[in-house]
Amino acid sequence: MIRPARHAGPEAWRPELMRELAEALKHVDGPLLPILHSINDRFGYVDERAIPIVAEVLNISRADVHGVVSFYHDFRKAPPKRRVIKICRAEACQSMGGDELYDEVSKACGAGSDVTVEAVYCLGNCALSPVALVDGKIHGRLDTEQALALVRS
Repeated sequence: MIRPARHAGPEAWRPELMRELAEALKHVDGPLLPILHSINDRFGYVDERAIPIVAEVLNISRADVHGVVSFYHDFRKAPPKRRVIKICRAEACQSMGGDELYDEVSKACGAGSDVTVEAVYCLGNCALSPVALVDGKIHGRLDTEQALALVRS
């Protein structure tokens, strides 16, 4: 079985590797999500060119694959920037200023930034809200200044 690469950055998109990833996982129970996660982990996103390949390997419609990719927030549609910050926007974090935190950090990390800011809906750390995941590490009780300091560090 092919496992997602664990390295510093995503690989360049290649159709033959995409097919290989899909073929390697097509026999697991409920293969669509594991295949899409494998692609997302390996390349940093699910390229739209992967949709027909995955559909063909699994013998399902392109619409089914596209529906899953577009429904789940974890699947990126474009390569991430160098750094990724995920800010929780679920109810507990909203009540503690998570929406404002998201808006301010998004504004500060605009188009010219090397940071991808993503909204997520629960990081499972409600007692420390608002919470963000910065490059895979969770941080709680954040304000905008603290979040931006984490992104800059």
